[in-house]
Amino acid sequence: MDGFWDFVGSYWWLVFPLSGIVGGWAGGVRRWDERRRRDKIEMYRLRYGAEKTAAESEEALTGEIERTLAAHTETERRWLDYELDAVKVLEFPVMTDMREQVTIDYHRARRDAENLRPDDPAELRDRRLLDRYRESVREYQLTFDVAEREAKRRRASDLSAEERRAVDRAKKLLAIADDAGATTSERQSAYRRAMKELEGILVLPDAATAAIEQRIAGELGTGHRPDRERPSG
Repeated sequence: MDGFWDFVGSYWWLVFPLSGIVGGWAGGVRRWDERRRRDKIEMYRLRYGAEKTAAESEEALTGEIERTLAAHTETERRWLDYELDAVKVLEFPVMTDMREQVTIDYHRARRDAENLRPDDPAELRDRRLLDRYRESVREYQLTFDVAEREAKRRRASDLSAEERRAVDRAKKLLAIADDAGATTSERQSAYRRAMKELEGILVLPDAATAAIEQRIAGELGTGHRPDRERPSG
């Protein structure tokens, strides 16, 4: 031990450079440890950040699919409001008049959207399929809005005064035909007379007439449709 202190005493001047070396080494260790800590944090952030981003992307995709399907369903509901309501058709005949370009446009868009709607919504997780379907639904919405605005603007203005009077009579008769409080014979008679009034003026959609006929038949409890008068000639 005495020899060690003799050595230190003899080479005391080495203490200062050695302390610098030791201090530098210790500082390097601390810096390396700090870098390693930061690297671990960054790896954690990248790993779990990527997982979080993927989860958020999946959630966003699910939301987009649900919104697109809902928009399609809502536009279909609006279309059926006209297709199944005979009186509404008579008020806004453009909506079912296939001679009108705006009507042709929305029916074409409706068909396209329906063809692209899959039975299984999970198929829409394919981005290409979803994009095509979403655009078709937008086109359906747009063309339907255009047709509806035109129908509400024109209403029955394209008809002559006499034709409008016939349509008004048909509306009243259809209201009786659809009135559950009227007798079955009254409803059947009103329905036949309404169809007679509309001959040569407007054609109701098959879905609208079938709905009325089914409601009248339901009152009878027989399930058959009421007879229509055949057109003369």
